Amino acid sequence: MKLNKWQTIRIGFAFLSICAFWQMYNGIVPLILKKTFNLDETITGIIMAADNVIALFLLPLFGRLSDKCKSKMGKRKPFILFGTIAAVILMLLLPLVDNSYFDNPSLGKEIFFIAILGALLIAMGTYRSPAVALMPDLTPKPLRSQGNAIINLMGAVGGIIYLGISAVLYSSKRVAGMEHVDYFLLFAIVAGIMIVAMLIVMISVNEVKLGKEMRDLEAQHPEWDLSVDDGSGNAVLPKEVKKSLIFVLMSCALWYTAYNALETWFTTFAAVKWNMALGDANLYLTVGTVGAIVCYIPAGFIASKIGRKKTIIIGVVDMAICFVIGFITTQVYTGDTIEPVQKIIFYVILVLIGAGWGTINVNSLPMVIEMCKGSDVGMFTGYYYTFCMAAQIVTPILCGTLLKHISYDVFFPYAFIFMVLAFITMMFVKHGDSKNIEVKKGLEAFEDMD
Repeated sequence: MKLNKWQTIRIGFAFLSICAFWQMYNGIVPLILKKTFNLDETITGIIMAADNVIALFLLPLFGRLSDKCKSKMGKRKPFILFGTIAAVILMLLLPLVDNSYFDNPSLGKEIFFIAILGALLIAMGTYRSPAVALMPDLTPKPLRSQGNAIINLMGAVGGIIYLGISAVLYSSKRVAGMEHVDYFLLFAIVAGIMIVAMLIVMISVNEVKLGKEMRDLEAQHPEWDLSVDDGSGNAVLPKEVKKSLIFVLMSCALWYTAYNALETWFTTFAAVKWNMALGDANLYLTVGTVGAIVCYIPAGFIASKIGRKKTIIIGVVDMAICFVIGFITTQVYTGDTIEPVQKIIFYVILVLIGAGWGTINVNSLPMVIEMCKGSDVGMFTGYYYTFCMAAQIVTPILCGTLLKHISYDVFFPYAFIFMVLAFITMMFVKHGDSKNIEVKKGLEAFEDMD
């Protein structure tokens, strides 16, 4: 049994599109809300949490709807197609309204901007679960960590493309002295990336044919199914498996609480602490993304060797240590500009945080969907995102409020505390590992992915 590398890469373009969008959204929208609309951190945090509130309901819903979809193009592809088109149209309106409000502020434009944000978030919510469910739909259970490694690698590529473009187009030199920054070009580039990525999935992935092949394979391996008959003909999870599912979902919520605080507030943190421009702050996030990229493929193979749980715990400990070092560094260097030594330390920290996050992300979703039947992949993907998004509803508001009312010095301790809690809950997870395949070493491992 071996992973089809090129097929997984083609599937991963859907996630590349999603990640490019969210990297841009989380980096730019808080700046627009703060600098154009003059909203404080708490209100900005509430608005930034709205996407997660909407997703909390939409992701399980559309995951389940896609499970039941019987379109001629497949279960997931209709959602990917129409969701992407709607999102692209709406996102291009945001910088236009932002520019118009700056030129001539009005309450109507502010309301219109928020309304567009809401519609955009709904559009993104309609296809995220179906897009993510496409990989496990078409990948055998024992190979899903390796498959998810490639999917996350594709997502990281989407994020790093955005970060690289923004770093070039919106560096300190380019925006110096500007009273207002026009982000339309950046939005247009990301929209183009999303359309191209969607077309690659629609044209090159035969979901119907591959889905049938996977269902036939699962029928040959009944041991992959952890559910049992409840006595009335219904398949249910045993009590001990449900317990593991709950604890792994709780862990997901906790580490997303930590990481999303970093993702949402780092550009603002860097601006407040070091007077850093968006492009320069995004360079640090780019370095972190590189750390994740480097670790995605190894994390999938390591999990096949030692188990997903142990691999995730390594990532959790790594991130917690980095948050402690980040806090200590900001206490040692207290100037209003970042020092050269401090730059080096933060580049290293963000590489390691990215590596830890990549290690966690590659294995967490496969642990969840390991516990479901093939026909329920969309629903369990929705469960996964429900917990992740629930955490991300809370963390922009909570972290933003603490930053405002206490100090920006709580930024790293906040993330550390939630990573420690995630470590504790992972200790109670007993299911979701898959180690029933032979893992080769070195170049042989990559040959197996053909």
